[in-house]
Amino acid sequence: VNPFLSLLHSISSGLSDTELSAMKFLCCDKIRKRKLETVQSGRELFSILMEQQEIASDNLEFLRKLLRDIDRDDLVARLVQFEEEEPHAPDDQPDVHEKPVAVISDNVGREWKKLMRELGMPEVKLDRIEAAHRFNLYEQLVQALREWQRWKGKDAKVADLIKALRGCNLNLVADMVEE
Repeated sequence: VNPFLSLLHSISSGLSDTELSAMKFLCCDKIRKRKLETVQSGRELFSILMEQQEIASDNLEFLRKLLRDIDRDDLVARLVQFEEEEPHAPDDQPDVHEKPVAVISDNVGREWKKLMRELGMPEVKLDRIEAAHRFNLYEQLVQALREWQRWKGKDAKVADLIKALRGCNLNLVADMVEE
C-alpha cells in the first residue's frame, strides 16, 4: 500500500463534516464550484487536489496549510511525521530515464501528444498538462514525460519509450535514445 495514500486516508477519516466543509471552502480558488459541491469526503477532496497537482507525497505544503487553517494541529503533526519517515527519492525521476527524457524533450516537439497517447496516457492528463503550460511546447513534453513516469512507476521502461517513438514514426529520436 502506498504510504502517502494511507496517510491521506487516515487524515480523511479524522475529519468531521464541519472540517470537511471548511476545507472545501478554502479550496474555492483551486477547484471549480460545481466539482466542490459533489465532494462528500476528505478522500474525494484529496483525489481532486492530487489530480490538479496541488498535493503530492513530495509536496505537502498546501495540505499542511489547509489543516492548519481548520485548527487540526494533530493532523499537521501526522504530516510532519510522514515527511520525516518517508525516504524521498523523487519517484518522478528514475535516473535511468533522465537521458532519454532530455533527448525526447529536445527532439519531439509538436508530436508530443501523439507520443503520450502511444504510451497510453489518458487524454484528461494530456489536456491538463497542455492547459498548465499553454505557450511552452518544451515544458508540455517534459511534464507529460514526468507524469508518465509517475503514472507507470517502476514499470516506466526506456524500451517502452523507444517502442512508442517508433510507433509514432519518430525513428530518428528513437535511435538517439537507444544511443
